[in-house]
Amino acid sequence: MLLSASDLSKSHGLRELFRGVSVSVADGDRVGFIGPNGSGKSTMLRMFAGVEEPDVGIVRTQRGAVIVYVPQRDDFPDGTTPRSVATAASLSAASVHGDSHEAEVLGGMILGKLGFAESRMNDPVALLSGGWKKRLSIARGLCEAGGTPDLLLLDEPTNHLDVEGIRWLEQFLARPSNDIRAGACVFVTHDRAFLERVATRVIELSRAYAQGTLAAEGNYTEFLRRRADYLESQARAESALANEVRIDNVWLGRGAQARRTKAKGRIEDSAERRDALDAITERNAAATAGGAGVDFTASGRRTRKLVHAEGISKSFADERGTVRTLFRGLDLELTPGDRIGLMGPNGSGKTTLLRLLCGDLAPDTGSVRFADPMPRIVVLRQQRADIPESTLLRDAICPLGDVVDFQGRPMHITAWARRFLFKDAQLLQTVGNLSGGERARAHLARMMLEPADILVLDEPTNDLDIPTLEVLEESVESFPGAVLLVTHDRTMLRRLAKSVVVIGAPDASVSVVASLDQALSALERAERETQERDRASQRAERADAVRAGGGPSPVTPAQSAAVARKRLNFKEQREFDGIEAAVHAAEEVSHTAEARLRDPAIAADHVKMAQACQALDAAHAKVATLYARWQELESRRG
Repeated sequence: MLLSASDLSKSHGLRELFRGVSVSVADGDRVGFIGPNGSGKSTMLRMFAGVEEPDVGIVRTQRGAVIVYVPQRDDFPDGTTPRSVATAASLSAASVHGDSHEAEVLGGMILGKLGFAESRMNDPVALLSGGWKKRLSIARGLCEAGGTPDLLLLDEPTNHLDVEGIRWLEQFLARPSNDIRAGACVFVTHDRAFLERVATRVIELSRAYAQGTLAAEGNYTEFLRRRADYLESQARAESALANEVRIDNVWLGRGAQARRTKAKGRIEDSAERRDALDAITERNAAATAGGAGVDFTASGRRTRKLVHAEGISKSFADERGTVRTLFRGLDLELTPGDRIGLMGPNGSGKTTLLRLLCGDLAPDTGSVRFADPMPRIVVLRQQRADIPESTLLRDAICPLGDVVDFQGRPMHITAWARRFLFKDAQLLQTVGNLSGGERARAHLARMMLEPADILVLDEPTNDLDIPTLEVLEESVESFPGAVLLVTHDRTMLRRLAKSVVVIGAPDASVSVVASLDQALSALERAERETQERDRASQRAERADAVRAGGGPSPVTPAQSAAVARKRLNFKEQREFDGIEAAVHAAEEVSHTAEARLRDPAIAADHVKMAQACQALDAAHAKVATLYARWQELESRRG
């Protein structure tokens, strides 16, 4: 057993998070940890990592086990680069023995495995998107363990990751390679599709269960089935116990003569049944509490066209001064009832496109026209930074006094706060002391007070628990205005989006499709085109580097061949003449092997999966061997 936690209890101030919880993790487990916001999932993960102590209970780990904890927040020192972060983390790995060169090699290798291009490794971390920072956080943790931790603890790992990043993480956890892998993994997440694809066991931490948790072997679908059975059984138990207590009440209510005949033992048993009924009633109430009461307010506007964008494009210059076009030639119309999803890799310009459609930015070409008067737009921003951290919760969710006007009805602040699952005592807490999920609920509470023609939801799923996500989906589904939705939550997109705008293609073209499956196909095409372009660029750079190794002066291909004929024998010359084509062919084989790993039919068959992994390793080795031989032949020709 890698980890065994027994009888854990924890309180923050007067608030008890959980009590008497026991969890175990064995080698090979992929445990998905879920539960309502504020139930203590992140706290428990920190206990597993040894960075926080329980009030009661003990956490035992296997002797010598290497445990890596990747927290929810991605914090890096100022002025660092991905390479410097990975190198510094690798120095603590036992395999590098404190050697800085070996640490740099290990760090570079792990960064490459996690998708960082060589040219990106030296960019400032501050310029990375949220998704790439999340990848770097995971890379840093892997570097600390030499790439192979025994137990990997991930807190909300899919936050800020794009679809490509999420699919990479799913593949890494479910189908690891030999040199980059985790023996077991525990992850806190509210991404239902991720749970479905990765988890081998799902544990919910909630007051709805007698032991504080409910665990089910299998994926999220199996957990939901087991949870429904458990709660149905618990509801029946409450009903039966309530009948027994009613009988006890009748018995206890008899006259004085009957009371003299009552057995003391039966009276004590009756008291125990009452206590048990109170406890099971409280658990069932927690199980049916659901998520926050999300219900957006529409303005009632009947304008047919709210926004009309025609032929819009946008470019920007990066820190090197290189101008990059994010998207071009986009036509889009937004009318009441539209629910449009925006998808694309991190950094592809989704938030920029939102700002264009909201009138905050002007397009480089084309036009964006708005209805008159200007539509009322309510925005939930990805970073949740609109409310200063020093603001009291009561002022954040109820800016004007102690009463809110919600859909024409007055509601006291305490009732408004309870709608979003806040305790009365939390109203005097500052926003900075709230958990990520509580901050998200506070922003939703603030949004709901503003009548809207257009809802703009930029990564709304970050930090929200699953019950609140389901309520949010229901509210968006019934909202009569228009919705612009940026999310990587595939479950939410499949349910809500009537059409999807896909950006991020290498040529800056835009695809507008009708379903999530079509959007995923468009993203895969764009990813393949980008990878092919990057490989071609890398081949050119490597070829230039190899040729530059022959002398300080650049030479033409004809000159290189002439020199080679003087230095190499006939067989070596033929090998040299064809080696660049051989490298290209080997890289194509590698690309095909990578594609096979993404095939669901291969993933479902462990024998075929093992063969595919071996084929990919062999393809990578072939590419490395060819480059080494190319360098050797170049050096021999002088």
